[in-house]
This record gives sequence, C-alpha cells and structure tokens, in this order.
Amino acid sequence: MRAEAQAHVDSINDALALLRRFLDWDRALRRLDELNARVEDQALWNDPKAAQDVMRERRRLDEAIGATRAIEKDMAETIELIELAEAEGDAELERDGVVALAELDARAQTDKVKALLAGEADANDSYIEINAGAGGTESQDWAEMLQRMYTRWAERRGMKVELIDYHAGEQAGIKSATLLLKGENAYGYAKTESGVHRLVRISPYDSSARRHTSFSSVWVYPVIDDSIEVEVNDSELRIDTYRSSGAGGQHINTTDSAVRITHLPTGIVVACQNQRSQHKNKAEAFNQLRARLYEHELRKREEEANAVNAAKTDIGWGHQIRSYVLQPYQLVKDLRTGVTSTSPGDVLDGDLDPFMAAALSQRVTGEVGQVEDVE
Repeated sequence: MRAEAQAHVDSINDALALLRRFLDWDRALRRLDELNARVEDQALWNDPKAAQDVMRERRRLDEAIGATRAIEKDMAETIELIELAEAEGDAELERDGVVALAELDARAQTDKVKALLAGEADANDSYIEINAGAGGTESQDWAEMLQRMYTRWAERRGMKVELIDYHAGEQAGIKSATLLLKGENAYGYAKTESGVHRLVRISPYDSSARRHTSFSSVWVYPVIDDSIEVEVNDSELRIDTYRSSGAGGQHINTTDSAVRITHLPTGIVVACQNQRSQHKNKAEAFNQLRARLYEHELRKREEEANAVNAAKTDIGWGHQIRSYVLQPYQLVKDLRTGVTSTSPGDVLDGDLDPFMAAALSQRVTGEVGQVEDVE
C-alpha cells in the first residue's frame, strides 16, 4: 500500500484508539447492555425523568460505539479494495480507494471530536471573557483582535454571539470584554481556549516600527441551565452598580444600570452592562456568576484528577498557551499540543478548529509535552 494510503490508515487508527480510550471500550459495551436492559423494563417508564436520563445516556453510547464500529468496518473494506487493485494493477481503482480512505479519515476526525464533547456542560452555551494584559494600547488592541477572532469562529459555526460586557481602551482596543456564544457544543469547543495568548508583531502604534510582544488572557465558562445546581448565598456577594461605558442610547450612559457582582469567598467578579435595565443586567450577571462558580468547581475536579494546576495565571511570560507571530515571519503555535499554522490571518479570522481538536484529544490522553515557544 502506497505512502498516501498508509498515512490515512495510520491517522484513522489513531482516531479510533483515542475513541476507544475515551469511551473505556469494554466498560462502554457493558454499560450499553445494561441500559438496553433497563429500557426493556416497564417500571422505568413510571419515572419520566429517570427514563429521559437513561435514554440520553443510551443514545450517546450507542452513537459513539456505532460510529467507531462503522469506521473500522469501512476502513477494512477500503484497504481490501486497495490491495485488490494493487494486485490486479488497476491504477484507477487504487486511486478511488485512496480517495475513499481520505474521506474516511476526515469522518474519523469529525467523529472523534464529537465523541470528546461528552462533558456535563459541553453541549451548553458559553461565556468567553477576554482581558488585556500589561502593556497599554498594544495589549488592548490585541485583546480586541481576540474578541474578533472568537466572534468569527462562532459565526462560522452558526452560533449567535452577544456582547455582554465591554470596557474600551484609552486609545484603541479593549481593556476587557465578555462574549456570550449560543450554539451547539459552544462550551465543549471553546473551553480549550482558556489561558494566556501571546502576540508578536511590528507595532502599528510605534513610530520606530519596533517589534512588540503583547499578552491577553481568555477565560471560558459554560452557561448553566436548570439541570445543573449551583448554590449561591446572598451573604457572600457584593453587588455594585455603575454607569455603562459602552456605546448606547441616551439612557444607557446616564443611569447606574451596569451591575458588577463579586463572590467574596472565591474573589470571582462578573459584570453586565449591555441591557438598559439594571434589573436585567443584574439577572445576567447572576447567571454569569453561577456559570463561573460551576466552572471553578470543574477545574478543581480536573486538577485533583490529573494533579495538574490549571488555575488562572498571570497574564505574561511563561504562562501562555498559544503564540501568534506576525513579524518577522508568520506562525501560530499552540504550546500545549504543538499544533501550528503558517497562516495567522486565517487563525485570527476564526480558523481555530485544528487547535481545539488537538487540545480536546490531549485532555483524554493526558499527555503533556514540552513544546518550545517561538521567538
């Protein structure tokens, strides 16, 4: 089998191995048998909530197991076709087989990512909070570029994007912004973007055209629905109101309609100013707080399970998850997975799927390599 075909086979096998590892294959098969037996038990249907939970888990497992088996079957048949074509010297049939393998490889990668989005809140909508690091206008401009990048990525996926909170920079860019992404698996994909992002470029604000390095942080947390319980004690909250700083009509900048809530035990701060009504802003800020507290608990669990400190870090050197170099060469490099792109323009226009897929896979394998940063 020629090199191109073998490369696709190796890629498909890697995806299948990751799927089996993620599913804990033998346990998943046993669990599916148990769920099928429960569905046959008429007593289950006396409790609609329990029945709904069982059917949801059964459907997820059945789809993941079925997709894995279908890819294995199709790959075996395609390999057999290519070997037959090679034996008979049928170059056209062999080419068709390689094309079929390429399509199967793409399907395997898609199914792999879908299966990895099985966390408790992965299907939920998501908040993305962006904060400029030290560096004034440079970092504030970079923070606004990140805001646009995530907006474009979400729009490419057909998601709706709302600007929940916004603080403009003094000369350009933003000091901070919070986006609300509404769409299928918004949090599942975006959660891999939390961390510090580093930009290297010739500054458009430097008359000497010197190269500058800027940092901004991204923090991602899920929108919490009614199926997830998060307790918040009013006595642990400090609520402040202030005038909105974003663009708006006559009312938005003349009354104390913006709301900031501080959760005293954790120090978590959320804010909302996009509504004219203080009451509505308070309700949205409270939703954000519940989401942040839930995400805070998720990270605690992940740290305990993996013994990895994934806490929020300083916005600066040594803490970045990805570097974006625009000059003197062009390269985007993820420092967790090693995934790179030589088209920063495409990445900044929302082409983030390869980075997200690799980071999701890494969470399953637990393999954390030492990836050198770019200069």
